Amino acid sequence: MKVSIGVCAYNEEKNIKKLLTSLINQKTNKIKIDEIFVVSSACTDNTNNIVREFEKKDKRVKLIDQKEREGKSSAINLFLKNAKNEILVLESGDTVPEENTIERLCIPFEKEEVGMTGSRPIPVNRDNNFMGFVVNFFWKLHHEIAMENPKCGELVAFRDFVKEIPKESAVDEASIEAIVREKGYKLEYVPNAVVRNKGPETVKDFLIQRRRINAGHVWLEKVQKHTVSTDDLGKVIKLVARNFSLNPKKNLWIVMAMAIEAYGKFLGRYDYYIKNKNPYIWNIAKSTKELKNA
Repeated sequence: MKVSIGVCAYNEEKNIKKLLTSLINQKTNKIKIDEIFVVSSACTDNTNNIVREFEKKDKRVKLIDQKEREGKSSAINLFLKNAKNEILVLESGDTVPEENTIERLCIPFEKEEVGMTGSRPIPVNRDNNFMGFVVNFFWKLHHEIAMENPKCGELVAFRDFVKEIPKESAVDEASIEAIVREKGYKLEYVPNAVVRNKGPETVKDFLIQRRRINAGHVWLEKVQKHTVSTDDLGKVIKLVARNFSLNPKKNLWIVMAMAIEAYGKFLGRYDYYIKNKNPYIWNIAKSTKELKNA
């Protein structure tokens, strides 16, 4: 099974070396990583130079230099246009997969009914401070929901019938989910396909992310008629309730985390309905850009 990997990057000089090193050293048996595209969207840092050094070392690595920043979905479409294999893997430039992750993510495509798979993101943030707790708590909820109703994010794989996604989408993986569902294929969550990411270190950066994502989810519902599983409020409330304990500090942090998330949802809907804004070219949450323990 030959696989094409696409990495979307905007000023990822702090992480792109770790990511590409991990990708070219993936342990594989049943798949072959045939090509690794890095779509660099108008990077102004050292990202392109780092990728060019990898091009010299490994012929699978290929830089696509997008001169204008047109949004991540536009960058993904460049990858889709250039990729030549049946199975496509899409990874965010600010993540790092574990050594067996790509193969584990692709094995489910041996089943004809599977059209898309999603990895399990685990943040590097320590949970001994408030924002670290918030980040780990929400990715834990994401995992628990995805175990029952797949939700794909950060690192995904899909079949090559996805030729293009809407350029205006601010939630690219969810847009791919919508296309896969529309074609009649199934999503599969692969919990042992672990990818490491870094969550925001400040409330401001958290809200930048959540505001954009929530506006994108409203757009997704209106335009592509698809609702992600993590927007199932009843399921979220039930899972949150299970996390309360005899630890008053933890309980307070859960309440505060949900309040911040609710505010992010409000801001996203305000942007979409009042400001008529769909932020598919978004402000960067800078504290998420270097994968070291936070």
